Amino acid sequence: MAEREPELTEERRIRFRIGINLGDVIAGGEDIFGDGVNIAAGGPGRAWQGLHQPRGARSGAGPARLLVVLDLLLAQGLVRPVRVYRVRESDGGPADGPDRPRASPQPLPLPDKPSIAVLPFDNLSGDSEQEYFVDGVVEEIVTAISRLPWLFVIARNSSFAYKGKSPDLRQVGQVLGVRYVLEGSLRKARNRVRITGQLIDTTTGAHIWADRFESLDDIFELQDQVASSVVGAIEPRLRQSEIERATRKPTDSLDAYDLYLRALAEFHKQSADGMREAIVLLKRGLSVDPSYAPAAAMIGICRQAQKARDWGPLSEADVADAIQLAKQAIELGKDDPDTLWMAAHCLSALAGEHAVAVGAIRRALTLNPNCAHAWMARGLVSAFSEPDAALQSFQRAMRLSPLDPLTYIFTAGMAFAHSTAGRYEEAIEWADRSLYEQPRFTAALRIKVALCIHLDHVEEARQWLERLLHQQPGMTIAGLRSYAARFTAPEFLTWYLDSLRKAGLPEE
Repeated sequence: MAEREPELTEERRIRFRIGINLGDVIAGGEDIFGDGVNIAAGGPGRAWQGLHQPRGARSGAGPARLLVVLDLLLAQGLVRPVRVYRVRESDGGPADGPDRPRASPQPLPLPDKPSIAVLPFDNLSGDSEQEYFVDGVVEEIVTAISRLPWLFVIARNSSFAYKGKSPDLRQVGQVLGVRYVLEGSLRKARNRVRITGQLIDTTTGAHIWADRFESLDDIFELQDQVASSVVGAIEPRLRQSEIERATRKPTDSLDAYDLYLRALAEFHKQSADGMREAIVLLKRGLSVDPSYAPAAAMIGICRQAQKARDWGPLSEADVADAIQLAKQAIELGKDDPDTLWMAAHCLSALAGEHAVAVGAIRRALTLNPNCAHAWMARGLVSAFSEPDAALQSFQRAMRLSPLDPLTYIFTAGMAFAHSTAGRYEEAIEWADRSLYEQPRFTAALRIKVALCIHLDHVEEARQWLERLLHQQPGMTIAGLRSYAARFTAPEFLTWYLDSLRKAGLPEE
């Protein structure tokens, strides 16, 4: 294999890891079982095959010698320590020792989408038997992140080559061909688990995100929960980092993905100009790649925002085009959770196709149960029909992504769901939280006005209405009815419009 490597591209090269153990085995048909197999290969113990480095001993290097691994490892399920030996080259010392430094591998090119490696977390528990739990948490994080189709994730076997080491993260990025590295530590004491993590851009060394998570629950049920928390926290920061990177690139070298990221930045401005610019960028992206489903789906979200906030001119042809693009996106992006939730929200809000929307969101959550925005969309679609289910969805979204740039939509959704359920005092608190996050969000302004009227805060309602009309000067009862009737329950719509009418919103 070593002799053939120069003739092969990196992705076609074979890396062998060999583990040998002398012990009893159990024969069963064409297979064998038992500790002898598990220790050598891949059972529940600390398998030698996984500990060994590829190309540890090479043909033609002379007689191999055995080096004792200093730390005795206790294999899970065994009652005795097992001494481990590693085969290395014998001429001039270990192949990767100071006498014979290994040649630095050529840096791999970065993929055409954001890329990440999750390194093994440090076990700070002071108990080597907790290694299995630490590794299990990291594997769950890798699995969860791998569900994000817009992210290139290095496989666990490659990233775990750094277990027990303190590598230079810039070099890790070059060797693995990734822009980002997630590293961390885990400390377990009795029933308390504390995890710290940090996300680093390997090209600059900059820290993108860092946080700490703690739990007092049963640790054996924690792994998925912890993984969800970490993934939910880093996903928006990854996306934001990618947006910042794209906006720094020259405009004449943008592909569909970079144009999509720039459109996201414009969308988050929550302004009429920002929404128009986002649509221009997204259409450019579709001209580069007509099958780029996220761009098609996001046009629908932008059109929905224009319709809801009267950021016109918006023709019926524009709305019809957005609906058609959303349907196209569901077909082309049926394995992309972000595409599915955006298209679903558009079809629900602009076309009233709630059944199709619910099905698309259900598929998005099946593909990635950690997708905070899919949970948000689930809440938006069900806020006026199943308010309690909607509240649970919004709470799940906030739990998964507590620092999300769309938090103001999560909290406004909570306000609408509580209003539908008749819990007006709680609703107004959530409306306030939404307006704190995004003072220009007109949906939160509208529900705030309606709730103030219902709670007999008439003067305050008129002050909020003034702010609303400053953001949305042309809004009327008739215009709001024509838009909201597609997705709200009749009883809620009547209460909502009557309250806004009492506050002074013009009829026509």
